Amino acid sequence: MKKKFSAFFIFLACAVLFGCFSGFTKKTAFADQTFDIKSKSAYLCDGISGSVIYAKNENERLPIASMCKIMTLLLSFEEIDNGNLKLDEQIVVSSNASGMGGSQVFLEANASYSAGELIKGIVVASANDACVAMAERISGTEQAFIEKMNNRASELGMTNTNFVNCTGLQKPGQYSSAKDVAKMFCELIKHQDYFRFSRIWTDRITHPNDRITEISNTNKLVRFYQGCDGGKTGYTAEAGHCLSACATRNGVRLISVVISAPDSKTRFKEVSSMFNYGFANFTNKLVVDNQKILDVEVKVLGGKKDRIEVVPERPYYIFSPINQKVSVECDFKPIIKVVAPINKGDVVGQLLIFKDGIQVDAINVLSNECVLKKTYFDYIKNIGEKWALIDIS
Repeated sequence: MKKKFSAFFIFLACAVLFGCFSGFTKKTAFADQTFDIKSKSAYLCDGISGSVIYAKNENERLPIASMCKIMTLLLSFEEIDNGNLKLDEQIVVSSNASGMGGSQVFLEANASYSAGELIKGIVVASANDACVAMAERISGTEQAFIEKMNNRASELGMTNTNFVNCTGLQKPGQYSSAKDVAKMFCELIKHQDYFRFSRIWTDRITHPNDRITEISNTNKLVRFYQGCDGGKTGYTAEAGHCLSACATRNGVRLISVVISAPDSKTRFKEVSSMFNYGFANFTNKLVVDNQKILDVEVKVLGGKKDRIEVVPERPYYIFSPINQKVSVECDFKPIIKVVAPINKGDVVGQLLIFKDGIQVDAINVLSNECVLKKTYFDYIKNIGEKWALIDIS
């Protein structure tokens, strides 16, 4: 089945395509000359596809301070997804972790805190002590965890990144780039549990003997920018003021990164300006809806039913400038033989997505129902039904 969408998606006709933006160092590729970034490096992209909208020195290797905690959080949530860690698990904090300097929530040595409480401390308060406690729980030592961080960075294609600690405290040899930070942040926000913490404005960490540490989100945009629901700040004298944040409006999710802004106010202003630009000029159109039955015919051999309803495994969006025409086609490629028994969720084919005639994705197509294997008695019943239809008068 080859199905061409009847509606073309309308996007900004005057825009240059995504990959062309990376060469601009101070202005966008568009006519708005007021869009100026003072930070050493900056990056704005679609949070779903990763398509770049704006880039300035995006591959330059720079210290990123506490933004390296994005990787610490990513590995923590992956441990949870893999079943190796639970948010309510009690973790004993070592004296090494509790003694970390810089931003902290003043964890007590040899006291127990839930993994969720430690993650909250990292996300909201950028707590170094909570970072090391999580690293030691996951890998035994911070050094072993750092190796895990670098391995994951390599898997994500972060070619301009090297971690030497899990906190972002100033240390020689630690660096990343605006583009790499966006990559790992894109990966982090795939974990919905992250948003349970990232949307918090103010909260508290409860210690043994009911001691309380009040915390507030270091990412001020969570409160002051409409649609911002996550982010990570960073600051050291070497790195300057850094920020990576995400925001969503009208189905568009954007990620914005700045490294080495001259002051804290500038980092929030520049990220907000990039968000404003992205939301005003780009759109994300749902092309494939995984909540809807596909209008395709899938035959089943040897089953109690000879056809099944199918759904895409995941949605697919087209991110593009507003008012630009984009031609999208879908081509369903079934498995050669779909044989019963079939379970709900079994892969029965692929949906190939073509944009302007070029394949851009392939999505598994799943059975939306179970089909039992036909029994001997089913075959006898079918034969009887066919005989009954024969007119012998």
